[in-house]
Amino acid sequence: MFGLELRDLTKAYGDHLAADHVSLSIPHGEFVCFLGPSGCGKTTVLRMIAGLETPTSGAILLNGKDITHQAANGRQFGMVFQSLALFPHLNVGENIAFALRLRGVDARRRKERVAELLELVRLPGLQTRAISQLSGGQRQRVAIARALAQEPPVFLLDEPFSALDAKLREEMQNELRALQQRLKITTILVTHDQREAMTMADTIVVMGEGKIQQHGPPVSIYKRPANRFVADFIGASNLLPVQILDGQTVTYGATPLRVGATCGVGGAAATLAIRPEDVVITRTAGGGGNEVAGTLSQVRDMGAYVEFRVACEGLDILGVASPRDWIGASLGDHAHVRLPAESCQVLTR
Repeated sequence: MFGLELRDLTKAYGDHLAADHVSLSIPHGEFVCFLGPSGCGKTTVLRMIAGLETPTSGAILLNGKDITHQAANGRQFGMVFQSLALFPHLNVGENIAFALRLRGVDARRRKERVAELLELVRLPGLQTRAISQLSGGQRQRVAIARALAQEPPVFLLDEPFSALDAKLREEMQNELRALQQRLKITTILVTHDQREAMTMADTIVVMGEGKIQQHGPPVSIYKRPANRFVADFIGASNLLPVQILDGQTVTYGATPLRVGATCGVGGAAATLAIRPEDVVITRTAGGGGNEVAGTLSQVRDMGAYVEFRVACEGLDILGVASPRDWIGASLGDHAHVRLPAESCQVLTR
């Protein structure tokens, strides 16, 4: 049985559907990232799961029990939001123990639990520290400890690291992931940061226009996007307009290209997607097919890799090469790009 289930969850604001028939099953202990651009509906879905928004229709189930209309405090989910919402007039220990005190947990147990959680988030001995005396990363840890204090069945986070600098954000991402794996708690993180989602999640749920566009393991989402929206949003992609010739051949301009999987009905317009790291650049044609000739329009030496663009058939094809594999060409030089068939995916929507 799945731990948390969303069944046709919909939220309408007048004529606008912020969430449009969202259905998802989340197993116990899984780390799920809702990923998408601003306004895609991911935070609306999270707020409905938390009980802070009432669905227009659909249902939310926890362990088979319908909690759609249960009050937020009755769900006892742990929540960390972007603002953190720590109480400035309470010290660290009092912030963490706040929910326990409301539930009538005795003072001795509250003190023990606060100490346990501070050890867990690597802030031992800071019970009496004022919130104003903490760094940004320490405040994040206190917010996480407070959310975990009541041992919630589900842990919800809405862009909790967006205000941190890059180095600290990465440290907190690693710490949260390690903590979640240790506690085996079902966790849902809302983010617009692709790197954050790719490195933290067991499952990524890509949202756009209020709908789930695709969900699955990060590598699957990256390697096999379900449509043009996902291919364009997740990482960098070359998205080339093509015509389908037959089940495994398309044409880009006048160039026929083989693809690795059956691609649809002959004569239809489609999009060929290929990641920059799969593009191979050469000075001359290799004779193996799936090559397009063009002119180097951009070269950027990034140290660990060389990023290049080759103008082919009116569009730039983006690629990356290791310094060892770089052909040493300059802007304006003639070049060929090879698009390996197994790396080409045809998107019909």
